[in-house]
Amino acid sequence: MAHHVDWPEAIKPLLKKYKDAKHPLEYKNTYQLMVMVVLSAQDSDRHINKIAPLFFEAYPDMTALSKTNEKDLHAHIKDVRNSANKTKWLLQIAQTLKADKNLPYNLDDLTALPGIGRKSANVILRESGKEPEGVMVDLHTVRVAPRLGIATGTDPKKIEKQIMETLPKKEWDAGMAMSFLGREICRPTPKCEECLMRPVCQYYNEVIKKL
Repeated sequence: MAHHVDWPEAIKPLLKKYKDAKHPLEYKNTYQLMVMVVLSAQDSDRHINKIAPLFFEAYPDMTALSKTNEKDLHAHIKDVRNSANKTKWLLQIAQTLKADKNLPYNLDDLTALPGIGRKSANVILRESGKEPEGVMVDLHTVRVAPRLGIATGTDPKKIEKQIMETLPKKEWDAGMAMSFLGREICRPTPKCEECLMRPVCQYYNEVIKKL
């Protein structure tokens, strides 16, 4: 049976390490972040960062985006994975909100928009400095959380729920912190010797140490 870990205590070094880390998407305001979050699904942050400057030159704000058409918009993002759907989603979002000032800052209203799931909404709330309403779980978090032993399984929604039940609300940035850890250290082949979570990590203590 896995050793018992006091997670609210054990997660503190990780939260501290990444508390000021900005999301890898290079955005300048919430409108840009929202567009880039939609575009980055199933694609890479690096790729979206590369196409962003030209995109935002063409569509500097929500109002400009709401006035374009599918053909012109698609031309800007045709290299992005799932670009046909993303074109439709971005147009719908822009035509629904019409201006940057109408961007909602709560989970329910954000996830009601097409192309924005819980992960994206949690990212937008975090980066905007808003109170968390959930835990950001991306593909990195899905890898890291079960390795650490703070959650089990591979379903992002279930992992999010487990973390929300395990940690107090003020520590819900742990999902994002685990994502940063997953990008840098807890890679598919983890660099355990560099990791500050070794003392409490189930994978390290039950697998690596026994090798």
